[in-house]
Amino acid sequence: MASKVEQKSFDDALAYLREHGFDVLEAPGTKARIFLKKFNVSAAIEKDDKGGVKIFAYPGYLVGSEISKLVNKGYQQFLKTSKAEIPATADHLKALHAFSEELKEALGLPSLYNESLGTVSESYQYDRIVDRDKATSERKKRPWEVAGKAMAAKKSPA
Repeated sequence: MASKVEQKSFDDALAYLREHGFDVLEAPGTKARIFLKKFNVSAAIEKDDKGGVKIFAYPGYLVGSEISKLVNKGYQQFLKTSKAEIPATADHLKALHAFSEELKEALGLPSLYNESLGTVSESYQYDRIVDRDKATSERKKRPWEVAGKAMAAKKSPA
């Protein structure tokens, strides 16, 4: 049976996060924006207009000093930053999942069934469906299309 989750105030959420082992850092130059870190995963929250909390930067595994974005390419999940894209390991995904669940608890956000089953990617980029909504002339050629033309060129008599 569904129960209503009551969202916590900004101050209550901060107190909960500190009590539960999160590293809490104030963002330089801002008063109501906080960076959180635990399990080598980070996110940022900020105070909303009503004194509540909203997520400013969604949880991502730290790669160097940058919060990565989890990208699902169908055959593998990747941690993507502005400088690198590395395959996500089971340990990365477990840390992301644990952090996300604790963050939802701290902020008084609902924990949805599909998210509770495992880590949810921020982006899905399956290689066979990328750009399929674009016109055929605007699409990047697929490897099998390029290879097919090369094979046809070899077979045709010159």
